[in-house]
Amino acid sequence: MPRLFHRPPKYSLHKGTKQAVVSLRGKRIYLGPFGSAQSHAAYQEVLQSWYKGRDVTLQQKPAEEPITKAASVSAATLREKRRAGSPLTINELVLVYRRHSHQYYQKNGAVTREATIIDDAVRFLRKHHATMFLEDFGPVVLDDLRNGMISELDWSRKHINKQVGRLIRMFTWAAEKELVSPSVPQALKSLAGLKKGRCKARETAGVSCVDDAVVDKTLPQLPDVVADMVRLQRLTGARPGEICSLRPCDLDQSLDVWVYRPSEHKTEHHEKDRAIAIGPKAQLILASYLKRESTAFCFSPSDSERMRREKASAARTTPLSYGNRRGTNRRSSPKRTPSDRYFTGSYRRAIHRACEKLGIEKWAPNRLRHTSATEIRKQFGIEAAQVVCGHESADVTQIYAERDLELARKVAREIG
Repeated sequence: MPRLFHRPPKYSLHKGTKQAVVSLRGKRIYLGPFGSAQSHAAYQEVLQSWYKGRDVTLQQKPAEEPITKAASVSAATLREKRRAGSPLTINELVLVYRRHSHQYYQKNGAVTREATIIDDAVRFLRKHHATMFLEDFGPVVLDDLRNGMISELDWSRKHINKQVGRLIRMFTWAAEKELVSPSVPQALKSLAGLKKGRCKARETAGVSCVDDAVVDKTLPQLPDVVADMVRLQRLTGARPGEICSLRPCDLDQSLDVWVYRPSEHKTEHHEKDRAIAIGPKAQLILASYLKRESTAFCFSPSDSERMRREKASAARTTPLSYGNRRGTNRRSSPKRTPSDRYFTGSYRRAIHRACEKLGIEKWAPNRLRHTSATEIRKQFGIEAAQVVCGHESADVTQIYAERDLELARKVAREIG
């Protein structure tokens, strides 16, 4: 059975006349000099006719091609095409920019979440404006696209503002590569962000502190390793990823207060140093985890599973001469084996499972950082909280360290 293709008519060169030509419904249509702006404008009209003939709106574009296709198309080839007088489309820019973002946003050889979030933004852009010329994409078009993010995708206001910023960064990158006039991203930057209470986008609650009573209630339901991770993070105010990546070789134990310098952290690509102070209470928690290879991760799911089995074996009431002997009921080739380290996702899921068992509201480990920062600010001031959290600016610390209402209450008692 023949394969049926439902692709738009192709913009081609008629060698005899040196004109651009396209075949539509069995007819040959000449568009003008090949590569000229006139021919590309005529080609867009033909595409519109083709979409209408298939009873498909312009917003419903063919499925997105994988990033590995059209490898011959690059920023250099598109730049030459533009210099030859042919305007570039959103589709062409997205192709090369996605390839760039997947190469640029990498950490330890893996593509980061930033690249996948960019994919979400450009995918929605392609859905509505795939064939639009780059020079025609202005603040009004971007504003309409932003409204679509509200009505079609139901993204939150803060997320929409960030996604719009990512699209503007894409056009800025295009201007750097001379794929579009610098005036285009400059004009896009004039679009003000969505304001709270002034738009229809939904609002999301910010990350708040988690009460110590809730943490203490959750700890008995956690595996011992994860419970120690929670205790250590609460004492140090470290990020979840920094707790997960802790190794003995990253610790300086020469003084009474240890210093932990993570091998990987959130701001390392900005060439920022990160130092976490480990006090006496935190040192007691870490002591039993330092008796391993210096480059091995302190907190390991493999260790957690081993400890769980040892507990189950110690609590066994069936005599050893009855039932299964130790190890006989294990699969020889399990589909999943415990990893040698925790990641932020597995760390968070372990806490969520404990919350489900208790029937309480789920909380994430990054809220421990907020709780720690708030307590430090209350006792030692904003500067101390800034240093412990590793923030370059105190304005960032304000987000993590919630203002203490006790001072306001004290003033209210005095002045009535």
